[in-house]
Amino acid sequence: MTEAITLRIAVLAARQRFAAAHLENAAGDARVLIAGVLNLSMTDMLVDDNRVLSPDEMTRVDAAVMRRVNHEPVHRILGHRAFYGLDLALSSATLEPRPDTEILVDRLLPYLRRMVAEKGTARLLDMGTGTGAIALALLQECAGATALATDISNEALATARQNAVRHGLDARFETLRSDWYGAISTRFDMIVSNPPYITTEVVAGLSPEVRLFDPMAALDGGADGLDAYRVIAVGAQAHLQPGGVMGLEIGYDQKETVTALFAACGLKLVEASQDHGGQDRVLIFQSGHNGSL
Repeated sequence: MTEAITLRIAVLAARQRFAAAHLENAAGDARVLIAGVLNLSMTDMLVDDNRVLSPDEMTRVDAAVMRRVNHEPVHRILGHRAFYGLDLALSSATLEPRPDTEILVDRLLPYLRRMVAEKGTARLLDMGTGTGAIALALLQECAGATALATDISNEALATARQNAVRHGLDARFETLRSDWYGAISTRFDMIVSNPPYITTEVVAGLSPEVRLFDPMAALDGGADGLDAYRVIAVGAQAHLQPGGVMGLEIGYDQKETVTALFAACGLKLVEASQDHGGQDRVLIFQSGHNGSL
């Protein structure tokens, strides 16, 4: 007779397998993964840990655990991840939206809200949108704004549109396939981007979770990690309204170099913020000298 497997036993077994595979957060990954696979809350995981899993549930849990043992990230296995209160679908063409990127949204919201208060509306461009995380979070928090989200990947754009529909934001959210400014011919009140900024040399040494499962085009920023920033900086003035705002995520050691690139193109640094680990992470620039926000 097959031994009954309870929720608690399943979590413990997953934790042991993850620890044996030298995964960094074995206990947390076991709880989050199994909760997601079984569509349970963390409260359910605590109060109902003696519930016996059905054969179908065990099959699904075992398959997910094996994927994690092979270094596939938990949220890629589950197919979605929370960002700024939004549950966002993921795909192979998108990065997972991460908590540090929420800081970019936090810092941009006051500028966007003031634009809407002064003009009645504001139009933003999110370049390299991926899941649509940054643009959708800004739209969710600022009802007067609209967004154009671009990416070089049709799969990423489809994922972003799916996320917009999921959260009822699709009426204010458009997508366009574009290689940075390539297909863009209009100006915006705000431009945002979390571009690839890891140096090519470093990419090969990234953890398997990143190197094997994140899209390389969203990671590799060229020999010095600045390829995307150069393109964004050169086209910024031509695509921002006078006094418009540019918000960027950067690598931990790129504040000075990225600031210099944008200064050379006529954009002034108005704000810099650090991430949850105390590293430089967000830069906000303003176009021209036609007033400030």
